[in-house]
Order: sequence, then C-alpha cells, then structure tokens
Amino acid sequence: MVALDAPSGRSNPAVEPVRVRPVSDNRALDEFIRLPNRLYGGEAGYVRPLLMERRTTLRFDKNPYFHHAKGQYWLAYRGVQVVGRISAQVDDVYLAQYQNDTGHFGLLDAEDDPDVFRALTMTAEDWLRARGMRRILGPFSLSTNEECGLLVDGFDVRPMMMMSFDPPYAGERLAAQGYTKAKDLIAYDYDILHAPPIGSQRFLDRTKANSRVTVRMVDMSRYRADLAVILDIFNDAWSENWGFVPLTEAEVAHTADSIKPLIRQDFVWIAEVDCSPAAMIVGLPNLYEAIADLDGRLLPFGWAKLLWRLKMSRLQTCRVVLMGVRKQYHRSPLGSALTLLVLETLRKSFRKAGMRHAELSWILEDNMPMRRIIESIGGQQYKTYRIYEKALT
Repeated sequence: MVALDAPSGRSNPAVEPVRVRPVSDNRALDEFIRLPNRLYGGEAGYVRPLLMERRTTLRFDKNPYFHHAKGQYWLAYRGVQVVGRISAQVDDVYLAQYQNDTGHFGLLDAEDDPDVFRALTMTAEDWLRARGMRRILGPFSLSTNEECGLLVDGFDVRPMMMMSFDPPYAGERLAAQGYTKAKDLIAYDYDILHAPPIGSQRFLDRTKANSRVTVRMVDMSRYRADLAVILDIFNDAWSENWGFVPLTEAEVAHTADSIKPLIRQDFVWIAEVDCSPAAMIVGLPNLYEAIADLDGRLLPFGWAKLLWRLKMSRLQTCRVVLMGVRKQYHRSPLGSALTLLVLETLRKSFRKAGMRHAELSWILEDNMPMRRIIESIGGQQYKTYRIYEKALT
C-alpha cells in the first residue's frame, strides 16, 4: 500500500514530516503492538500487555468482532521512527442498532506532538468518510465491549486489566483536533478490607431466606454454558445503556475461551429467581498484577509463572468486569436485593482469597442508580475515561 504523507504544519524544514502508513503485514502489526511500551514504559499506571493476546485480538482473522466490522490500523513515522498509531472501525452491528452513520477510532497512542495527533486523526477520519460515516466516536479498542475511553484522570494509580493507559497530554492533543466529550466512564476503587457492609444484614438474610432466590457459583464442569448464561444476562441488562452493542454468539464463545485461564470459580456468581438466571457478577484477578515483570512475553517460562500466580500466589487486586440484573427486575425491590446480594457474595469471596482492592469499572457517568450503590458500599472514584466525538463534515 502507498504511504500516506500528512502535512506537518511545522516551519522548521529540518524536521522530517509525519508519514502515516497502513499496517499491512505481521511485522508492521508487531510494531503497532509494541509502540505503547516504548512510549509509556516505566509509567506507574502502565503494564505491558501480553503480546500473544494483543496479536489475537487485533488480527482480523482471529477476532470475531471482525465478522461484523471492518477496520484498519495505521502507524505514523518521522523518518524510520514510529511515533504514533491509530485504528478506525465500522461496526455493522452498531450501525444497525443506532442508525447514525457513526464510525469508531481507537488504539490511539503517540508521542506528545500535535503534528502526529493531527496526522493520525485526519487519516482515520478520511477512511471513515470514504465509507459513508458522518461522525467519529472513540476511542474503542475495538468496541464498547472491550477497552473504552481515553484516560483523563488517575494516571499514576494501579494499572488494571482490560483498562487502557493514556498519558496526560493525550486528551489535550485530541481536543485540539476538534474532538469533544461525548461521555465519561468512571472507575471505582473498592477497599475490600475496610469498606462498610453491603446493605443491612437483616435485608440480605431476608433475601437469602426467600425460597424464590438462590445464588450459585459458576459450574466449571459446564463452563461454556454458564458463561453463555452470564453474557445473555449482560446483553439483556445493559441493552438500554448508552453505546451498548450486544455480543454475538461467536463473541460469546471467544470471550468464554479467552478468559477461562483467569476464572476463579468463587469469583463468578449467578443469582436465580424461581430457578431462572436473573443476575450475575464476574470478578477476575488483576492480570496486570500477575504479568507486571514478564515484559509481555510468555516464553520460555512466562506461562508457568503466570499460571502459578493466578492459581497459587496471593494477588491482592482484582476487577469486577461484569455485573447485571435482568431488565424485568430493574427499578424493583427484588432487583435492588439481587444487586446487593451478588455484590456481598463476591465481597466475601474476595476477602477469603486475600484480595485487598477491587476495581469496579466501567460505570457510565450518568448511571446514577449504579453509582449511588457503589458509593454507598464504599467505592471511591479514582479514574475517569472519556469518550470523544467529532462531526465528519
């Protein structure tokens, strides 16, 4: 593919212009994956992700997201030096749901240089315009069911799995290109050891004593079936949330397989009403705590270290990645009871496992019912991620 030259806008002729080139082979994809480590290595909030996982996620022939989406990746260069990256995506499932000619961008990482941000965003915008899009929204890496938003607050706190790191300058650089806030996403820190009780004990005891309500752990002997139940509740519970896109059957199967090594049976709970699944909660040990010293590599001994740390060592941080109550119970006393019940059940499991802090994320800034529940049990807002938008005129 022909390299695309982007104007630098600089007056100094000695500075080489920014050139943006599409990622067209595996070597370029590896450069794309490795760039954040060069940019952010050593930052308190950054851990290098596993290279194997990133390759699987970003390959068009491996990630089932691309069964219903088209995408392109680009690298920005000054001379031979890679100085930035970006992706653009058009998701047919999103377009069918919202009918708003909106394309997405993501995986935006670059040196602190306005020319690089300009060149990258212009390239993504042009690609989306050519496909009929009239609005750009992101960052999503790659969809709303994966990493979402640009970190705008909480840069030096603990890194957390499946949550992106961005430097403080990125938001300003993006805004300078005409991008404005569409929505903020909140991440809460939950002090497992010192947080107040979740609801009144009498209320929880009464809920558990209700013969209609039961709570059970995921059954690993029927893992795929139980994960399908959990993700079906997710699709139903989140269906009216801003930006929601349902997981397809292929994505459900892919998700079940990809997170299985991280699953602790006592961190995944399903609540049933009259023997029918009604609510769920999924906590995962913080993968980034386990891989912080592996430099993204599982060979030759990384696999053994990772599995031992996940199963045997005392990790102290975790993340609640999914929680939901079926829509039929929303805004009802039983729905509130189910929420508190799965939260309290998981909290007890966390404490028993020696966990000290959990991240509850992400929560839409205007999802006040959920925010009030989290804050009432001791959750403290400690990171903010921002979704940006821009009209493509």
